[in-house]
Amino acid sequence: MEALVIHAPGDLRVETVDTPELLPHQLQVRVRCGGICGSDLHYYQHGGFGTVRIQQPMVLGHEVAGSIEAVGPEVPGFAVGERVAISPSRPCGQCRYCQQGLHNHCLDMRYYGSAMRMPHVQGAFRQRIVCDASQAHKLADHVSDAEGAMAEPLSVALHAVNRAGPLLGKSVLVTGCGPIGAMAVIAARRAGATHIVVTDMAAQPLRTALKIGADQAINVKDEPDALRAFSADKGQFDVLFEASGNARALTGAFDALRPRGIIVQMGLGGEMSLPINTIVAKEFELRGTFRFHAEFATAVQLLNQRLVDLKPLVSATLPYRDAAKAFALAADRSQAMKVLLNFD
Repeated sequence: MEALVIHAPGDLRVETVDTPELLPHQLQVRVRCGGICGSDLHYYQHGGFGTVRIQQPMVLGHEVAGSIEAVGPEVPGFAVGERVAISPSRPCGQCRYCQQGLHNHCLDMRYYGSAMRMPHVQGAFRQRIVCDASQAHKLADHVSDAEGAMAEPLSVALHAVNRAGPLLGKSVLVTGCGPIGAMAVIAARRAGATHIVVTDMAAQPLRTALKIGADQAINVKDEPDALRAFSADKGQFDVLFEASGNARALTGAFDALRPRGIIVQMGLGGEMSLPINTIVAKEFELRGTFRFHAEFATAVQLLNQRLVDLKPLVSATLPYRDAAKAFALAADRSQAMKVLLNFD
């Protein structure tokens, strides 16, 4: 079969790779659609992120959906032809963190398309993939392949919302409206947030955020002082989801966040300097959020029950053989929100 293999920054090739043997507890899935994630872009543009670097050829991709081609003899409840979204997360289930229910912190995690370990974990941008049955979640007939592939980033946002705690009746600020920030808007609304404001420096993501349910969108490039309107009485927002990874976006929101507000840091942007005096004086809680586990099943359930609509996030779907064009488009925030690859 063919797959998209990254060798070095800018060197993404369509190559022939072997289809793994199907084990008794596994499914063979014909991949139909895959979403380009920020980490895929980092591998393509820079060869990695932080200390994580490509050291050997690696199949990219971890956001995929497809149809079942073969079912292992020990797998109940699945049939050939059924459509599934595939969770890229494969924790060991045995380490102390898995035993505590913290599967996203597994000590032996295998996550599709990740160079965090050697040998690298090969990804899902391929025509066929063999996965554990536990990773597959059935899609309803009305859910498109593109929406199924986006169950993974929705899971990231759902985990971030879980990290924030109860949002019923809360006022929420989301800084950074890329795909993950947009998903945070959707997840926060489903969790009961009554007022959601988003900020970004580009017009296109802000327009999309309004389509998916944000109450107000602020272009901080054009209106750098717009958040001052929310700083009265020590701040108006209960929760901040920081999805840009930009230190200025994070600290620039502090005046608008009320005392004892919750900060959930979603975006990664390297080391930051923080105004500790402000954090102490306003008794902020700064919480990290990393991947997901149980939230993947919830994401698929929300899609299957028509409780969320991800279609406005889809900017384009291109053939996988046009990967270079697709990655260039995905990197252009003035044109694209979510770009997907068609593997049919």
